[in-house]
Formats: sequence, structure tokens, C-alpha cells
Amino acid sequence: MTHDVVLIVTGVIMLIGAAFAVVAAIGLLRLPDIYTRTHAASKAGTLGSGLMLLALAVFSQELDVVTRAIAAIVFFLLTAPISSHLLARSAYLVGYRPEPSTRCDDMADYQNDERRNPREVD
Repeated sequence: MTHDVVLIVTGVIMLIGAAFAVVAAIGLLRLPDIYTRTHAASKAGTLGSGLMLLALAVFSQELDVVTRAIAAIVFFLLTAPISSHLLARSAYLVGYRPEPSTRCDDMADYQNDERRNPREVD
């Protein structure tokens, strides 16, 4: 009885995680510019991967596997937003502009200030 409940819960969590991963993949293909693509990959991809690792932890029920799965989830949650932000910022500083339908460009003032007063690199 308990094993059947674990299998059902694991299957549901895996399906939800896979759905988020598919949404992230579709977002990478369909969204117009690098900024919206990085958003889709970091948010939906992280959630999908985290849910699949959570399903692994629920299914395994072994302490070492559960610990590794939780550590991987924490790693995803800590690194995905930072890497997405750095990738988008680098793309902007190199010259990739947001799509014309973007209403707000908060980095425009920053880039103009940076060109006038560049920071010294140690």
C-alpha cells in the first residue's frame, strides 16, 4: 500500500517537472530575444529539474540519494538565477538590444554612464 502511494506521488512529481522542462524548452525556441529566453530557461528549467530531483528523492528513500538530490536542488536554486543574470547582462553590454516591443530598458542609463566614466580594473 505505501509503495503504491510512493509510486503515484513520484509519478505526479515527475510529470509536473517534465512539463516545466518542456515549457522551458518551448520558451527557448519561441521567445524573441536572449533576455526572455534566459528567463524561460532559468525559471522553468530550474523548477523542472528541481521537481525531477525531488521525485528521485521520494522514490529512492535512501539517505545518501535524498541528501544528494536536496544538495543538487539547492545548487540549482542558487546558481541558475545568478548565471542567467550574468548572461543577460553580458549580452547587453556586448550590444544585444532587447526586442523593439520591450517597453522599459533600465540598463540604458547604466551603459551610458559606464561609457562616460569607465571603472578601473585592478
